Amino acid sequence: MNETPLTPAALTHTDDGIPYSARYADIYHPRAGALQQARHVVIAGNGLPERWQGRERFVVLETGFGLGNNFLATWQAWRDDPLRCDRLVFISIEAHPLTRAELSQAHATAPMPELAGELQRAWPPLTANLHSLSFDADRVQLLLAFGDVQAWLPELVASVDAFYLDGFAPARNPRMWDDRVCRALSRLAAAEARLATWSAASALREHLTTAGFEVKIGQGRGGKRDITLARYAPRFTPRHAPARPLAQVGLDRRVLIVGGGLAGCAAAWALAEQGWRASVFERRGQVAAEASGNPGGLFHGIVNAQDGVHARFNRAAALQARDAVRTAIDAHGVAGAVDGLLRLNPVGTIEAMSAVLRSAGLPPDYVQAVDAAAASALGGIALDRPAWFYPGGGWVDPAGLARSWLARAGAHVELRTDAEVHGLRRSALGWALLDAQGATLAEAPSVVLANAAAAFELLVPLGVFEGGDWPIERLRGQLSIVPAALLGGSRLPTRPIAGAGYLLPELPGGVAVFGATSQRDDADPAVRASDHLLNLARLAQLVGQVPPLAIDALAGRTAWRCGTIDKLPVIGAVPDPRATGRLDQPRLVPRLPNLFVFSALGSRGITWSALGARVLAALMTGAPVPLEASLVDAIDPARFVSRRARGARPR
Repeated sequence: MNETPLTPAALTHTDDGIPYSARYADIYHPRAGALQQARHVVIAGNGLPERWQGRERFVVLETGFGLGNNFLATWQAWRDDPLRCDRLVFISIEAHPLTRAELSQAHATAPMPELAGELQRAWPPLTANLHSLSFDADRVQLLLAFGDVQAWLPELVASVDAFYLDGFAPARNPRMWDDRVCRALSRLAAAEARLATWSAASALREHLTTAGFEVKIGQGRGGKRDITLARYAPRFTPRHAPARPLAQVGLDRRVLIVGGGLAGCAAAWALAEQGWRASVFERRGQVAAEASGNPGGLFHGIVNAQDGVHARFNRAAALQARDAVRTAIDAHGVAGAVDGLLRLNPVGTIEAMSAVLRSAGLPPDYVQAVDAAAASALGGIALDRPAWFYPGGGWVDPAGLARSWLARAGAHVELRTDAEVHGLRRSALGWALLDAQGATLAEAPSVVLANAAAAFELLVPLGVFEGGDWPIERLRGQLSIVPAALLGGSRLPTRPIAGAGYLLPELPGGVAVFGATSQRDDADPAVRASDHLLNLARLAQLVGQVPPLAIDALAGRTAWRCGTIDKLPVIGAVPDPRATGRLDQPRLVPRLPNLFVFSALGSRGITWSALGARVLAALMTGAPVPLEASLVDAIDPARFVSRRARGARPR
């Protein structure tokens, strides 16, 4: 999705204190009060709270977040209802979001101070992403789409139960109320979806009727005579975009997850959020013992002048990783820090870097361009070049992060270690995992393969991976570990430093970690002196001359990462190798039932695993997907099938 840079709201007030937008020459809510309007128009107008009672999940879509009053009022109504649904998902689009300071100002005298405070603390950087914010032990999810409503509606993957049409008046902001918006709403509407809005414009009612809504006039309040209410009741079955594959399991919501690294543990947590139960099979004696077993790893976003697929996906993932790592540190005592990361730029000037940020409209709480002096101050060591500074980046113990996800999943997950899966076959229940002798380890309706490159080996007997149809790479990496005292305090940063290699701050146990090599077609498990020399050379490129170190003073660790040549993960339902027909778009490709893969995280396992797990869980369960459709296509396993069908070369 190509987005122009975001322009924040620039909140002002009328003489009598009503929040006002000079851009649209309109007030944010009526003088009678935002809370009264929210409760009467969009909450009662959508038949709430009665319609969500007894439901597992209820989904609201709002077309203008504004000050957030409709969300806060809905969240409060959900809290107040003893018969509430298990999970509330509130999706809202906002072209001109408030800054955190403006949000705090807008709710300085809020009638719901506790909820307003939680929203302010969770408020994301103003980037053109679908931001996922969680509240009330992850039972309330706010998906904030920052950008134009007409650009965002086609990108949402959701089945919506209630629509809140809100925004500045149709005469002031017609793009939010036209026929294209109404048609897009019908594409997202669940059966018997309801809609409510304060607007009584006749053109809006005509657009809604044409889009398949049954429209009626409701009674207004607070000086407003009429409002518009509607129910989705098309006279014929509309032609929707192809549905994405879901797990078809009825009431048996059990899943077997192969692999207990970052991907597998994150998947168990994300599925537990949706009420599913998972059994995780890990071939080692503990979780995160292979590629996820390094003593520390870093996470951060990226900057790209074109802000293309890679930049947008990595930005969305980094924002999710920040929250996951922070929870692991604060709630589970995991070693790590979320206080920023520096990525050195060996060729760019500070002027060119700043121009990229201005062009992309990236805010300073996501990334900053800093000169060598500022980078040195932020890193705590002398650096000789400018850098990208990611305030929400940092480092973490990967195994601790994996364990924290299992802890968050609680009783919804069973961990089985020393349980190597050698085969996979269909069974009466769905799928069976097999041991080395072909005996059944376990059966369940659904399976997630989260065991890196071994996932694709399990798919070969099913005909999925024959001939290397998927361009998967297996990369050997070796990092180096040295007592921090030998490296010297003047060469140890206070924040992670990345570039051609990386250097972490001093880790628990008084060690410094740096590296790492990357070698294709290399199966050597030994820690090699030649790789230590490569890592030392890269360390010198990062921080200048390092003290002489004897190679035998260095320890190391070797592991293999699984990646793709297009540098994106593989997340979603496994394509059916016998598929025929139209295959040129991933969402059109038939799949093997209830078989999913979550792999190829490469060197970005920490950054990608939280968002990837939530996307996977949403695709399996039918929950709203916390990622735009174009990016879901970009990580879909079927993308390789579609590229081949289009005659495109792998990227």
